[in-house]
Amino acid sequence: MDPEIEYILSLKAVREQAHKVLGLAEQGKLTHFNYDHKKLSVAAEYVIGIIQRDFGPDKYHLIPPHGRWQHFEVGDIPRLADLLQQWENRKFDNVDKVRGLVDLFFVSVLLDAGAGDVWRFHESESDQTYSRSEGIAIASLHMFLNGDFATDKSSRKDIVEGAALQTLDAKNLYRGFQINEETNPLLAVDKRVELLRRLGGSLLKLPKIFGTNGRPGHLVDHTGEIDYLELWTVLQKLLIPIWPSDRTHIDGHPVGDAWPLTCLAKFSNQNTSNKTSAIQPFHKLTQWLAYSLMVPFTRLLDIRWRNADQGTGLAEYRNGGLFVDMGVLSLKEESLTKGLQRSSNTGDGLPCFGASDDEIVEWRAMTIALLDKLHEIIKVSPQFDAVQLTLPQVLEAGSWKAGRELAAQKRPLTKSSPIIILGDGTLF
Repeated sequence: MDPEIEYILSLKAVREQAHKVLGLAEQGKLTHFNYDHKKLSVAAEYVIGIIQRDFGPDKYHLIPPHGRWQHFEVGDIPRLADLLQQWENRKFDNVDKVRGLVDLFFVSVLLDAGAGDVWRFHESESDQTYSRSEGIAIASLHMFLNGDFATDKSSRKDIVEGAALQTLDAKNLYRGFQINEETNPLLAVDKRVELLRRLGGSLLKLPKIFGTNGRPGHLVDHTGEIDYLELWTVLQKLLIPIWPSDRTHIDGHPVGDAWPLTCLAKFSNQNTSNKTSAIQPFHKLTQWLAYSLMVPFTRLLDIRWRNADQGTGLAEYRNGGLFVDMGVLSLKEESLTKGLQRSSNTGDGLPCFGASDDEIVEWRAMTIALLDKLHEIIKVSPQFDAVQLTLPQVLEAGSWKAGRELAAQKRPLTKSSPIIILGDGTLF
């Protein structure tokens, strides 16, 4: 592979390019946003307060890494514990159990790219109703248990196989997610279904890793050295081909969740400029999947991953919303006007942009870099002298939760992001 393309697919590029954008922000050279570095400490104090509220003074070691596991426990219902006990009763060993959780996490994470402000899922067993990420987690769990991702329900229901994904019917998702276009719409249903179909085909094309049946859980058998960068390479090889074809390409090669960015192009050093110097990669869904997949290995197989610190913050609207709602970032007047004009038909009074618009790419790049800065502040904060919180822990207990709580306080009717992103169900 071309070294420049290989670079833009890497975690290293996500962080390095984002910090170039931060450097421009510190010089006042962003295209769309103002950066107030003085307010970053205020945002950090807000996040620290939330972490202390929920885990202080002596439970910081219990903070889980950011990932899918926690969403299945919404409502204090031990759904995964119950599932693991069922597998125990069926004489599954811990490796078998991890295979099953990897299956579940794959489809659940890739289905969860923004539910919208309206969609809800009612779980009859608990008589509870859930929305957004947690709602999608519970809906996908019930589809998994129902055998919607298995090729032969009479053999085994709770499994994910490539052939079943390839032929997934949109009707299954409408039923499983209780979707009604008029009363309970979910954003971009058809594109989510197509994404899973393409995932099925990609799994089947890699039998040395995922077996002849294209099962995500076979990743457990492929993983030798437990190296996060090795996991990352496998996930990129699998997932880059499944993303929509209208995303960025370099020399005809798709590069996934990576986008041209005006400020990088404008201020790139011409002496070192190349075909990727103005590209900002994120690979958000792949990163969140990677973070999520680490957890079953750690909890059930007592494995510690090497190079886990190479993962970055996640460039999505909760983490990004934190920095906008706290005033660290604010849209410049021209960009704000443009966003408000685009949202004039929605009546929500919030600026609105497409997911690949330059405004959103710049916001996401700043989010990545600012999450690193936030993590640095928290690591040296005296409240955490006795514990070294990792970035995934800060994402889970701090920034993501802070972004959600601020949204609920400031926009109680919708709990939406301060900047509306028109996504396609395959990005965030």
